[in-house]
Amino acid sequence: MYRADRVRNIFTYIKKKKIKKNLGWCDDPTSSLYNKLVFLPFKKNHERLYLKKNIYDLILVLNFNSNPVVKNKGSAIFLHVSTKKLSPTKGCVSIKKKDLIRILPFITKKTKFIIS
Repeated sequence: MYRADRVRNIFTYIKKKKIKKNLGWCDDPTSSLYNKLVFLPFKKNHERLYLKKNIYDLILVLNFNSNPVVKNKGSAIFLHVSTKKLSPTKGCVSIKKKDLIRILPFITKKTKFIIS
């Protein structure tokens, strides 16, 4: 997923989706949409994807707890843009925006990310 107003001309072999103001990610294990993309407004707990800060300018949804989704196992685990200070994330993985753009053309549906 990407912010079209902030990221232009990205090339990737994986499916792209524009992040719009009405997109979020459900992180509420009581919801049937847990660990899925949702449209806002949304009554259950969720994370907004359209942010003022640039960390969600580019998001790769890591295939964790997605098929099947298991309640309370974890959600919203993304590879996204890091802060300028390279601050820790809240359970995601982040790298510099220029590096994320650089690796995108090499990522396919078969790419495996090993996080240690």
